[in-house]
Amino acid sequence: MPSPTRSDTPRLAENPALSHGLKQRHLSMIALGGVIGAGLFVGSGAGIAAAGPSIVIAYALSGLLVMLVMRMLGEMSAAYPSSGSFSAHAERAIGPWAGFAAGWAFWVLLCTAVGLEGIGAAKIAQGWVPGSPQWLWVALFMVVFLGTNLAAVKNFGEFEFWFAALKVGAISLFLVLGVLALTGVLPGTDSPGTAHLTQFLPHGGQGLVIGLLASVFAYGGLETVTIAAAESEDPVRGVARAVKTAMWRIAVFYIGSMAVVVALVPWNDPEVVARGPYVATLDHLGIPGAGQLMNIVVFVALLSAMNANIYGSSRIAYSLVQRGQGPKVLAKVSGGVPRIGVATSCLVGFVCVLLSYWRPNDVFPWLLNMIGAVILVVWIFIAVSQLLLRRRIEREAPEKLVVKMWAFPYLTWVALAGMAAVFVLMARQPDTRVQLYSSGAMTLVLAAAGYAWQRVRAKR
Repeated sequence: MPSPTRSDTPRLAENPALSHGLKQRHLSMIALGGVIGAGLFVGSGAGIAAAGPSIVIAYALSGLLVMLVMRMLGEMSAAYPSSGSFSAHAERAIGPWAGFAAGWAFWVLLCTAVGLEGIGAAKIAQGWVPGSPQWLWVALFMVVFLGTNLAAVKNFGEFEFWFAALKVGAISLFLVLGVLALTGVLPGTDSPGTAHLTQFLPHGGQGLVIGLLASVFAYGGLETVTIAAAESEDPVRGVARAVKTAMWRIAVFYIGSMAVVVALVPWNDPEVVARGPYVATLDHLGIPGAGQLMNIVVFVALLSAMNANIYGSSRIAYSLVQRGQGPKVLAKVSGGVPRIGVATSCLVGFVCVLLSYWRPNDVFPWLLNMIGAVILVVWIFIAVSQLLLRRRIEREAPEKLVVKMWAFPYLTWVALAGMAAVFVLMARQPDTRVQLYSSGAMTLVLAAAGYAWQRVRAKR
């Protein structure tokens, strides 16, 4: 297999037709908001029910892995800013086939997620307007975000800025109220102390494993800031600042909020799963209107993820086409925006919504299984790319190492070992085994297609 050389580098250069309309404040809030995703609000209840108070350990372990991944991605993205992010880095480090496989697998994931997040937001809206059809709400959300993303990249940045501000404000207020309740300072509440932490591992190691797997995939969305940085005023500084603050953001928002929830509410309270851990906690504290307040926050989190995934999928597709790995029409830019790419991503997302109605028992579950482990595959590409690129950057352009991976190469290998361990754990669980095999099969098909295309181009 021909390996990439320095002569390959020009193919990875970005087309200057993309605008640079994102400001530093946009990037800062995208980085913050990306941490507080829909997975934290919606999916963490099942993890708590399985792991009990040990969910804090699960989020801490997966959080450490994500910190390492973000540091590696930040190192490469600061050295080589690109809207293709990890896909462009994989091509530069491993070869075109790797960039092809990582990029298109992630594109499928993001487009499918657009539909899933639209369905989630529509269910909440349907509760506010009983009798209204879900598909109509999803269509409305699609039209709104299609319009904003088609107009200019700064519109995406403004939406995400205010979405992220609301999410950060809500989770910060939740943490403050939780700490006040734990210390017995909050009026009308008594501190539970450690009463809810006595059964730390209620379901043993098996429960911790389930909680760990749930927590790993709750961190999805952090990659968006490295994609968006390529369209900012100062991509290198933007990536550097976002990555360097990743540690405290993960520690405070994820691990901190999980600790507050399990300390204040019994892990086996059915409301934790039925209504979500945050609503259950606020109800437990007797906060008036807590349910509706958190419904609004979750609604915003879903719309934020939907908006970010429309943006991210269109830019990944644009970068792939710029590198000769997709239909040229997806890279046509007007007004600084790849508008056909944006429209295509929205269309594919809406098709996923229709499949959930038309084929809910066969095609739609198959699609969900296919994207189940894609984020883990992407992380592996990131780690391998960083191992290979770091030496090259040190040799050819050491001034580009604005962000450096800690304790290289040892922690990179530790991260790869952690990813391998997650793969093994997924293979042992019936619910995640199918996802692992389905995502693996899709990645192998894409890698084979990318390799065939690489050979054809080499012969030309």
